[in-house]
Amino acid sequence: MAKVQMYSTAVCPFCIQAERLLKSKGVSDIEKIRVDLEPALRDAMIAKTGRRTVPQIFIGDTHVGGFDDLSALDRAGGLDKLLAA
Repeated sequence: MAKVQMYSTAVCPFCIQAERLLKSKGVSDIEKIRVDLEPALRDAMIAKTGRRTVPQIFIGDTHVGGFDDLSALDRAGGLDKLLAA
């Protein structure tokens, strides 16, 4: 299974939904990067993704985007393939 990284904050309903969806796909280990605890991590996230909102999800080296993007990828049938890579 591919490595999953998620930039998140403590109180983010979309982060919780993203984690729930990933776990339903069998992902047991999500590396969470808490941008609310260290502002420098948010700056790094913005530089890496061009986006300011959380979650920002990476599967392997692929930037998936936020929860809406993750959900759309799942509906299109691409999430399982990306996780298996």
